[in-house]
Amino acid sequence: MMVAAVEVVHAWLAAVNAHDAEDALALTSSDVTIVGPRGTSHGHEVLRAWLGHAGATFLARATYARGGAVVVAQHGVWRDAATGAVKGEMDVATRFRVSGGRVAELARYEDLAQALREAGLTRADELRDGGQVN
Repeated sequence: MMVAAVEVVHAWLAAVNAHDAEDALALTSSDVTIVGPRGTSHGHEVLRAWLGHAGATFLARATYARGGAVVVAQHGVWRDAATGAVKGEMDVATRFRVSGGRVAELARYEDLAQALREAGLTRADELRDGGQVN
């Protein structure tokens, strides 16, 4: 299951980076839980709205996984949807829970250690290939 979960997450991130909402949604449970700096939301429509305005891309730096739990350490860049100007960038960690071959939950953290704790993972769960997604 770990390989499948990691593949789902990496495909999901590739779709987000390509600004392909339909592909990202196809890899996401319809009742997905989304945890972010502004609170917790649910469902495809919330995710679609975020994908439409966030202008985000994420360079994966490391991937940690066990079972359906995946954490990806990333450098995120947010751009203005209209102008393409960089609005912000920072290192983040995203915790994913994959169930039934789809992203069922995702949560963003500013701290990798916290994301790993919340996912029940440790640094020993890092994939040896670095888990790069470009």
